[in-house]
Amino acid sequence: MIAIIDYGMGNLYSLSQALQRLDHEYVITDDVETIQKADKMILPGVGAFGDAMRELNQRGLTKIIFEEAIAGKPLLGICLGMQLLFTGSDEHGYYSGLNLLAGHVKEIKVDLPVPHMGWNWLSFRHPHPLFRSLEEGHVYFVHSYHVQASNTEDVIATTDYSQDFTAIVARKNIIGMQFHPEKSGPLGMQLLHQFAEGRI
Repeated sequence: MIAIIDYGMGNLYSLSQALQRLDHEYVITDDVETIQKADKMILPGVGAFGDAMRELNQRGLTKIIFEEAIAGKPLLGICLGMQLLFTGSDEHGYYSGLNLLAGHVKEIKVDLPVPHMGWNWLSFRHPHPLFRSLEEGHVYFVHSYHVQASNTEDVIATTDYSQDFTAIVARKNIIGMQFHPEKSGPLGMQLLHQFAEGRI
């Protein structure tokens, strides 16, 4: 069972529909005991970093996500959810994140429209079980901030939008995708399926 963590700032419908099409069991929840009993966790997210951390803190979810992830439970952060995995963000001031991965979230500053919105090529940078039998392709992004990981080996895929940006991070049981796999066609669905199948 996959726990989709509901803290009021995630695109829960499209994600849950994608898991349903892939025939994976899931529950949308903000209940600590349900999250503890789940086999895997997905942390979606849309909106501002500081607002998201405030909601997680107020709902008592920050501690349980951190503890379950540190204990080895697979965790997938999507879009803002990926950014929340890191040390902190400079979005509208400085805010601390879950600090499961080392790095900071910075504003995108390029000579192209921001937010970065649309289909971009996903380039695999390091071999990883998540990529098993998959080929590079286009995925769908919507973001104005990007992750600067402290450990470059955590960045396993990037995309080029005037400069290289972090697209997928991975360290042991913790995965993050800056794009929306549930909206990214066959490649996105395959990546979501690989996570749900435990290929991390």
